[in-house]
Amino acid sequence: MNYVMERKRLIERLVMEGVIRSERVKTAMLTVPREEFVLPEYRKYAYVDHPLPILAGQTISAPHMCAMMCEALDLRPGHKVLEVGTGSGYHAALCAEIVAPKDSKVKGHVYTVEIEPELVEFARKNIERTGYADRVTVILGDGSQGLPQYAPYDRILVTAAAPDVPETLIRQLKPNGKLVIPVGMPGYIQFLTLVTKDEEGKVTYENLGGCIFVRLRGKYGWK
Repeated sequence: MNYVMERKRLIERLVMEGVIRSERVKTAMLTVPREEFVLPEYRKYAYVDHPLPILAGQTISAPHMCAMMCEALDLRPGHKVLEVGTGSGYHAALCAEIVAPKDSKVKGHVYTVEIEPELVEFARKNIERTGYADRVTVILGDGSQGLPQYAPYDRILVTAAAPDVPETLIRQLKPNGKLVIPVGMPGYIQFLTLVTKDEEGKVTYENLGGCIFVRLRGKYGWK
């Protein structure tokens, strides 16, 4: 299978559909090989626009959802990003491709937290193999509490549905920062929520539409 052609075909469709709106997100999605972040038995489906099973009962998000979240975050070179829920490492690699592109003098970094040890190992291997280990740090922990040791963050991305937006994540967001998080009950339609903090620290919330994610686990997740 020609993965490069399959990838290009999918990204062209997402551009036509208006899901991908910026050159930064388009370039990242054309560059990061999704087939390297799925289980071997699912590689042939890497560019079907659908979630796929990974390890520990979790999934890799559909490409259109990854693109939507990256667009909503308005990622820029130099940004420090926190991702809650590493999964396979694919979304972290997409973010790294935008905030720390190889040809940029300005280098950001992605810190990604995963609660499942099996997925931490899986993601680290995928990230190392695809050349993102210098731009992505994978940490085992409870991401619902954020990652205070590297805070504050320009952008925060949560890839699992929470009961509400954890205040601890809002506190770890810089002024003029953005946070994207699915909010709602597992097994039901949730709402992708964009949280923006202005220069004075005022927080606003915007509903970006319905979505379906696995549940957020941890102190501020679902019990």
